Amino acid sequence: MPTARPDPDDPQVLRLGGRWTLPFATEISAALRAVPAGITCIDARGVERLDSLGVLQLLRCADRHGLTFDRFRFRDEHQALISAIEDVRDDRPKGRRDTGFIAALERLGRAIAGNAREVLALVAFLGEVLVKLLRLLKEPRRLRITATVHHMEQVGLDAVPLVALLSFMVGAVIAFLGATVLADFGATLYVVQLVTIAFLREFGVLLAAILLAGRTASAFTAQIGMMVNREEVDAIRVLGLDPIDLLVIPRVLALLAMLPLLAFIAMMAGLLGGMAVGALALDIPAAAYLTRMQETMNIHHFVVGMAKAPFFALTIALIGCLEGLQVQGTAQSLGERTTSSVVQAISLVIVLDALAALWFMEIDF
Repeated sequence: MPTARPDPDDPQVLRLGGRWTLPFATEISAALRAVPAGITCIDARGVERLDSLGVLQLLRCADRHGLTFDRFRFRDEHQALISAIEDVRDDRPKGRRDTGFIAALERLGRAIAGNAREVLALVAFLGEVLVKLLRLLKEPRRLRITATVHHMEQVGLDAVPLVALLSFMVGAVIAFLGATVLADFGATLYVVQLVTIAFLREFGVLLAAILLAGRTASAFTAQIGMMVNREEVDAIRVLGLDPIDLLVIPRVLALLAMLPLLAFIAMMAGLLGGMAVGALALDIPAAAYLTRMQETMNIHHFVVGMAKAPFFALTIALIGCLEGLQVQGTAQSLGERTTSSVVQAISLVIVLDALAALWFMEIDF
């Protein structure tokens, strides 16, 4: 029979005895309900036999009395069972979500703390990658040319049709929208300036970056995350190789090389979309449209757009690779990290673009 009595010499210590197993479930519950308040330590070294039911009952007793599990003393032969059950106790289904005000504040605080940790991890990862990129100047043999070219094809050439098509359509939409507004003032011709400046400064590079954030960041996270799940990243470390050199730097260099090219293609496709609408729907001949576009084009608009491309590329590559390396070995973790990488990459690209637009406006460039 299971027993639970305070120690005669120290009433704050509860001594257990007997068999704490499934056949004695009722007796175990009765013994634990009779435990007095003020217990600070539970000595289970007198327990003859112990199974998972007994351990779970003791865990619940500890929660009721506010005791941590390090306040228990068990026999050595019971430690393996105790450790196994303690490790999985947090994997039980969670209870219903508390919708109170205090619970909402708690969730908000946890979300802010989690986002702060993500930002710190990204900054630390940026520093590590930059250091190892500079190391390539000293040790160029570390550069994986084949992997870099493969990723350039994957993230760059394969994305050209999608980037060109969507940019063409967005250019057409902006031309239609601009014509709708400007027609009221008899200034339909100014659609040319609107489309030209918008795509050279903002929309070209932003559309290319957003498309790559959704297409490439998720691919990087999924690829590296599956390698983490299959323990290939651990095998790389065991072989004495650096996962940053093998997995991250080729992807970063590929994006740094290809995003400016894709941004240029997006700019040209957007301008063609605007010209198509001008020629087909706004009665602006192609020759007149091109002449007006040439008058409007200024090299500093093009420089503003292209200057942002390397920063967007670095941001997308770092987020995609970092989220992949943070996968914790389960399919659920892989899905969550893939979703997180897309959301973070798109959000950060838009934030950086807004900050860059404000800065260029302030310096009047």
